[in-house]
Amino acid sequence: MSALVINDFLDFNSLKKLLGVTDGNLASHLKSLEKKVYISFKKEFLDRKPNTKYFCTNTGREAFVKHINAIEELLK
Repeated sequence: MSALVINDFLDFNSLKKLLGVTDGNLASHLKSLEKKVYISFKKEFLDRKPNTKYFCTNTGREAFVKHINAIEELLK
């Protein structure tokens, strides 16, 4: 989530490389985030190759900030 919060969007391959995970693992996590409406996506083609971009939603951003605030409180 943090990568999507600080970027306008990231595509699947960029997320995969950044996180160092497998296709299946990343797809599973993205689907969970999508079900909670924390992320949205847009599919398009670049040079005849499919490309999926992922975006953080307002709901996702709010949940992320709440999560970070809870961690900060635990550390106090």
